[in-house]
Amino acid sequence: MSVGEGDGAIGGGDGEGPEAPGWLHALAAAVVHRPVPPELRPPVGRGREAAVLMLFGQEAAHGPDVLLIQRSTRGRRHAGQPAFPGGGVDPGDGGPIGAALREATEETGLDSTGVTVLGTLPELYVSHSDNRVTPVLGWWHRPSAVHPADPAEVAAVERVPIAELVDPANRLRLRHPRGDSGPAFRVRGLLVWGFTAGILDGVLSASGLERPWDHDRVEDLPPEVIMLAARG
Repeated sequence: MSVGEGDGAIGGGDGEGPEAPGWLHALAAAVVHRPVPPELRPPVGRGREAAVLMLFGQEAAHGPDVLLIQRSTRGRRHAGQPAFPGGGVDPGDGGPIGAALREATEETGLDSTGVTVLGTLPELYVSHSDNRVTPVLGWWHRPSAVHPADPAEVAAVERVPIAELVDPANRLRLRHPRGDSGPAFRVRGLLVWGFTAGILDGVLSASGLERPWDHDRVEDLPPEVIMLAARG
């Protein structure tokens, strides 16, 4: 699906507020053409349809940022993990865009009329939860207050500055006990890893905002994180 197609809408909001910055428009045009790694390609005939909202905004104090949540440790799957707001696509959502906006509202109290949807990324498969996830790219043209609106599912909500994500001091790779490793970020007291970190890593690279960092900085996934991830 190309940027601007599908779900019947580009604007989740009312069109008021500042226009999305040039780098975000360029990102929207670039990411849709990025190839999906083999391990993330959805299998034929399997997986629940789901969506996440990759919501970028800007604050005078710290510049561009992205909205992340930390899931509650009480959850059955992805417990305690930082993530983009999102969840399963329900029949009344009209597709991934509607689902991403609804889930973000339910999880963070977001006023979705302040969001302009710029497009969607290719569908990705999360084997642990058997979800076929469509990332939805949004611009927060009129930011609203956000908080853990559903404490049973969300422990914290953070607007993470892009400057902190691209800071080489906050970047590393985490090694899973099975031996493979992937990109990760330590920001705002969050350890962002797995599926969410992989998307952020690709987005930062495609946006041209990424700074050189030490890919040889590899650490083991903390035991407490492994324990939570083993649920479900």
